[in-house]
Amino acid sequence: MSTEVRRPPEKKLTRKGQETRRRIVAAAAQLMYERGVTEATLEDVRAAAGVSGSQIYHYFADKQELLLAVIEFQTQAVLDMQKPLFAGLDTMKGLRQWRDALVEYQLRMQCRGGCPIGSLGSEIAETNPEARLAAASGFLRWESSIRGGLQAMHDRGELDTDPDDLALATLAALQGGLLLTQLQRQVRPLEVALDAMLDHIEAHTSPTRGERDG
Repeated sequence: MSTEVRRPPEKKLTRKGQETRRRIVAAAAQLMYERGVTEATLEDVRAAAGVSGSQIYHYFADKQELLLAVIEFQTQAVLDMQKPLFAGLDTMKGLRQWRDALVEYQLRMQCRGGCPIGSLGSEIAETNPEARLAAASGFLRWESSIRGGLQAMHDRGELDTDPDDLALATLAALQGGLLLTQLQRQVRPLEVALDAMLDHIEAHTSPTRGERDG
């Protein structure tokens, strides 16, 4: 099944216009994160962003278009937060540093909020096919970032199993861990889920000489 998402044509915006659009999307993202997609009205967004109703409709034809922009905004925020760590996912040390950073972030957030992409996706999955595909596309990008490191290990002969399956399983473990962490308000589910997955990956790796000597 294709996960290609139809996006409206980009409008050419001035710098001020770009800043205003981003402010609207950021306000909508926060409201949808806190209240849910249905409860976050365009009037709420207008007030939170400090713009007029006409300004919202200048940038977005309707709430659906704004929702798609919010999904893209949240996806990019999630990926940007992890970007410095993605380059290290081609070693077990790097994978465990990534795991530690995810756990530490949940501790700072007091285990509240869960995954921004997952929260949106679960809310709209059965009612909004276009938004569902947008959220699915975001997860595919996340999975691809994880797979890049595993693929590099495989290419070097250090990983003896399918990087595609491992990347998908790692993301699934992460999402399940985040959900249980949110519900239980403790990081143990996330720690256990990621540790089990990383132990499984390590069982299929051959350490590099530097790791053996270190």
